[in-house]
Amino acid sequence: MTKKNLIAYTIVALLFGAVGAYVGVNKSKEKADPVTTTVAPEAAAATTGPVNALYALSLPDAAGATQALAQWKGKNLLVNFWAPWCPPCVQEMPELSELQGEHVGKNLQIIGIGIDSASNIATFAGKFKIAYPVYVSGMSGTDLSRHFGNTTGGLPFTVLIGADGQVKKTYLGRLKFDQLRADLANL
Repeated sequence: MTKKNLIAYTIVALLFGAVGAYVGVNKSKEKADPVTTTVAPEAAAATTGPVNALYALSLPDAAGATQALAQWKGKNLLVNFWAPWCPPCVQEMPELSELQGEHVGKNLQIIGIGIDSASNIATFAGKFKIAYPVYVSGMSGTDLSRHFGNTTGGLPFTVLIGADGQVKKTYLGRLKFDQLRADLANL
């Protein structure tokens, strides 16, 4: 890489960082309730399409090893779409790790689907202790989240899938863990 390219990449990275900082600082301090939906039983059949698409994927994990997501079939699954540059995503990760620790040996698995480059996800995972598998999807993760009902493409976006393969609930925005724990108790 030439010095000229390095300077150009640095300038672009600084611009993105400045825009992110500006948005973060100027965002309202009030936390809005996450947008949630509960899937009615008669609509459950329509929710198997995105679940089947999810289970059909094989994605690299943070270490670069490709993993089949079908390995999680038959478990209650909490799928968290996130990105390292998304402050609410990063803020909820310690609580998600704690939740995964509470459910070790139980029928719940949390997975993270990172919407960023493999190198950024690997760097992030190396800096922070994450107690659940994190996979790299790049921008295709946004398309997958849209199939689950995330029409705006916002992050974080979380999907609760029952062991029966049906979408039970979706959450847009930072999770409210009291509500999530109540939803998990109803599975």
